Amino acid sequence: MRFEFATATRIIFGAGTSRELASFTAGMGKDAFVVTGRTRERAGPLLEQLDKQGIRCTIFSVEGEPTATQAKEAVELARPAGCDFVISIGGGSVLDTGKVVAAMLTNTGELEDYLEVVGAAKPLAQDSAPHVGIPTTAGTGAEVTRNAVLSVPEHRVKVSMRSPFMLPSVALVDPELTYSMPPSVTACTGLDALTQLIEVYVSNKANPLTDGISREGIERAGRSLRRACENGGSRAAREDMALASLFSGLGLANAKLGAVHGFAGPLGGMLSVAHGAVCARLLPFVMEANVRALRRRGADSSSPVRYDEVARLLTGKPTAQAAEGVAYVHELCSALQVPSLTEFGLKEQDFPTIVAKAKKSSSMKGNPIELTDDELLGILRQAGGQAGRSPGC
Repeated sequence: MRFEFATATRIIFGAGTSRELASFTAGMGKDAFVVTGRTRERAGPLLEQLDKQGIRCTIFSVEGEPTATQAKEAVELARPAGCDFVISIGGGSVLDTGKVVAAMLTNTGELEDYLEVVGAAKPLAQDSAPHVGIPTTAGTGAEVTRNAVLSVPEHRVKVSMRSPFMLPSVALVDPELTYSMPPSVTACTGLDALTQLIEVYVSNKANPLTDGISREGIERAGRSLRRACENGGSRAAREDMALASLFSGLGLANAKLGAVHGFAGPLGGMLSVAHGAVCARLLPFVMEANVRALRRRGADSSSPVRYDEVARLLTGKPTAQAAEGVAYVHELCSALQVPSLTEFGLKEQDFPTIVAKAKKSSSMKGNPIELTDDELLGILRQAGGQAGRSPGC
């Protein structure tokens, strides 16, 4: 057995910990580049802490999922401002942008030099500048991952900048910051976390450390995601989902994902849809296809047993089988009103292109069994089927 496990230098978890931000940035520098979401006022209390410590802040707001162009704008603002460390306060898009800026502050050249697929994919030569990642959603776990995902609309793709040097110095996870998430965002991000946890657990690159983390996260998401959507003020549910998100990030940074994320990359580049919504819609159909394929031709794989374990963790039933886990996810997605991909503009004529791109993705290589083109096309047809328009994910 051989595996590697890497994460942020320091992880701080707990309600109210964001109020101690100034103490965690001590020694990082005097000029902070602060990345926020669309509503930068939410970062006000944290910025006040920095101001009291005499730290100057250059602020950059990210709206929606980040593009390569937005990330370049952030870098071009941070470099001449002389920023020596980065603080990201927001969802996965904000955290990913912060990781890019932190990396480019200490590495020469242009962003394109380091992007996969559309760039040169050069490895980073230097550690990133100090970076504090503070999530305000519970879904991506981006505060403990070593890549940043950027959209490149002109190529209709999403690409990554990836390096062990991109792990944040400090991951500061305060469940209180997620209390204000509306039900739709809670559902979308929470289903993304659940997808990551399940895909890591059944991945062909799973290891004993990611197994323990994934099992704990799946159980917490199973008991608390719906509750967090129905009662956003539930401290217990919000804490469970913040932990599930954190654990999903720890897992995906140290094991591969699977077919859901293999599809999510090309679909996200082609459709105007949130990443979590794509993952949520695909998850039950990918689970079904994997379980069926593993039973037919995966005699040497332990993954069918792992899908049984996923079912037990989600349902709380000690005798649950894989089919009950699939049914649970179908019912959960229905309850949380996950729309079909057709409602976001998916067209059947694009299916062959999507399958071809998905098969080349790094995530697809972690799927517990290689799916055929017909199986992949079947997943897209099911995910594109009618689900009923809703205000959900």
